[in-house]
Amino acid sequence: MTGRQLLAVTMAFAFLLPACTSLPAPARAGPPALRPTPSVKNRSTVAQGLAGMPPLLDRHNIYAADAPGRLAPQVAHDPPLVYVPNSKSGTVDVIDQRTYRVVGHVPVGALPQHVVPSYDLRTLWVNNNDGYSLTPIDPRTGKPGRAVPVPDPYNLYFSPDGKFAIIMAEALKEIVFADAHTMRPEHVLHVPGCGGVNHADFSGDGRYFIATCEFAGRLIKVDLANQALVGTIALQRGAMPQDIKIAPDGAVWYVADMAAGGVWLVNGDTFRTVGFLRTGKGAHGLYPRRDARVLYVTNRGEGSISLVSFATRKTIGTWHLPGGGSPDMGGLNAAGTVLWVSGRYNGVVYAIDTADGHLIRKIAVGNGPHGLCVYPQPGRYSLGHTGILR
Repeated sequence: MTGRQLLAVTMAFAFLLPACTSLPAPARAGPPALRPTPSVKNRSTVAQGLAGMPPLLDRHNIYAADAPGRLAPQVAHDPPLVYVPNSKSGTVDVIDQRTYRVVGHVPVGALPQHVVPSYDLRTLWVNNNDGYSLTPIDPRTGKPGRAVPVPDPYNLYFSPDGKFAIIMAEALKEIVFADAHTMRPEHVLHVPGCGGVNHADFSGDGRYFIATCEFAGRLIKVDLANQALVGTIALQRGAMPQDIKIAPDGAVWYVADMAAGGVWLVNGDTFRTVGFLRTGKGAHGLYPRRDARVLYVTNRGEGSISLVSFATRKTIGTWHLPGGGSPDMGGLNAAGTVLWVSGRYNGVVYAIDTADGHLIRKIAVGNGPHGLCVYPQPGRYSLGHTGILR
């Protein structure tokens, strides 16, 4: 049976089941052969592009709308909380940002991976990877709604025009374009050479996104208007690309490589590698500082956070967690004063002071905390993941 036929059968069956029913995930495949890539240019200015996308506030700074405290009206009165998906517990713990205490505990589907703000910022979607479903949470009340069946949701994104939800069906090696509101699939992009398709980010003009292929050591480029694969590049043999973030000026993209212990620099327009910057063992999550001058890199294998200058493309500092740890995925509070990061293998969440990198608090949560979402966040609309806002 082909991947397309499998999806059709799965979805036809899933829509007949109760929302909380879990389906087994297919087995994951290993990496194919890789090839080297050349390098290219420097700075650029972002042009407007995809029809229907809100214009950037500053064509020289993609993150201009994410400045400290710049909350959209619809989230301005949402309580400041942190939503932590515990992958091995099948729950979401809710932490009060002001008291650093767990104030809620929400049962969800099997293997929750990330908590993702919707395009309109009014819903937080819990990605139940093995549960083949998305659980909505109302950020005003913290209460969950009825789960929606979708295929293999490891991660979730939204097109910059707000029309499509983009489901990273990692085990199926597919990218599913669904209605952004109902989550009903409308088109499936098969990416058989992209084992472990999971993290992505979008060009400043909204015309394409780049996704990482964790188990294939590759990156793929997808044209959004046509929902088509338009490019593939390979990193070095054995690479395990994780999170990806575009620079404020759109000139390069940063790709964390857990196996290589650093970040690759890629020119997205020409789709060529520019270079590599070592940060630390197990480089994993990437988060721009609210002033768009520094990129935080979580080094999961050594319990540290590296600071990379966007201007110089060099590491300018490293914060080490006391006693080590496993900093994985997270995000910044609205003011940009606290970096919240899950401790993937330690059952904790770290709250880190961004003024000097000291650990404010280590908070015990469930088993296997992963893609936590700090909410609310500045920005006008969400492109997904744990908070890619523009």
